[in-house]
Amino acid sequence: MSESPLAPGSRVAIAGASGLIGSALARSLTSDGHEVIRLVRRAPRGSDEARWDPESRRVDTARLEGCAAVVNLAGAGVASRYWTKEYKERIRRSRVVGTTTLADAVASLDSPPRVFVNGSAIGFYGDTGTRAVDESAPPGDGFLSSVCVEWEGATAAAAEAGVRTVFVRTGLVVAREGGAWAKLFPLFKAGLGGRLGSGEQYWSFVSLHDEVAAIRHLIDAEALSGPFNVTAPEPLTNREITEAMGRVLHRPTVLATPAPLLRLALGEMSGDILGSQRVLPTRLLESGFTFAFPTIEDTLRAATR
Repeated sequence: MSESPLAPGSRVAIAGASGLIGSALARSLTSDGHEVIRLVRRAPRGSDEARWDPESRRVDTARLEGCAAVVNLAGAGVASRYWTKEYKERIRRSRVVGTTTLADAVASLDSPPRVFVNGSAIGFYGDTGTRAVDESAPPGDGFLSSVCVEWEGATAAAAEAGVRTVFVRTGLVVAREGGAWAKLFPLFKAGLGGRLGSGEQYWSFVSLHDEVAAIRHLIDAEALSGPFNVTAPEPLTNREITEAMGRVLHRPTVLATPAPLLRLALGEMSGDILGSQRVLPTRLLESGFTFAFPTIEDTLRAATR
């Protein structure tokens, strides 16, 4: 796969730079000497920030001119709140409207980026049961699947303008400082961890390190476009992951949360936890990407050290 790494001092604009993945990506880029422009919804506080207002469809396009890449990772947290009708609409709009705004801005530039990397999620595939799927699989059913379809479709303006466009379909990111695992680690360390529901549902995970490395690989690889699953090569069941958590943290994992209790506590969102997604990173592996932390034990140790 032909790669052209970012030239020293390249500028990369990131929407969602304050989130788990965005902040880690920004750190990685700046540590390599690149300039990161963080898109913010408030008044900029420094030269490394630029204003955007997705709801009003406004972006400071002058700050995007000459960027080597624009990365969109913005969106309301899927697991941040109970899924009311209003919050589900916020989840959808934050992704679709934000992406449309950025794609239109990228398409309007005199000096556009060489790549537009847009966030997405393995929720695209819906519940796959025990069936393994890769990027060739069609979208599934349900709320998150429909959001992902709209989310990816909102990049159309950038792609039509000739900007290489990549969708990063991210799995469950394992990290101490954010995402679902930031809630799981304290429970397991306290000896209160256990399987969720039957434990037979597949979880497709990825280390934060590999998530960032994959995004940078997709920025650099000039021939790559379209969807890429960013998940470790071997997804495991919730039961298997629970057992691995116990081994790595040296804690018992005998407790279990029954499915009816999860449904009562979380409502519709429980379907995302109890559902099974056995997702493979076929295109990413075929492109020559190598996972630094391919197994769950490697991934958990990387997150806890």
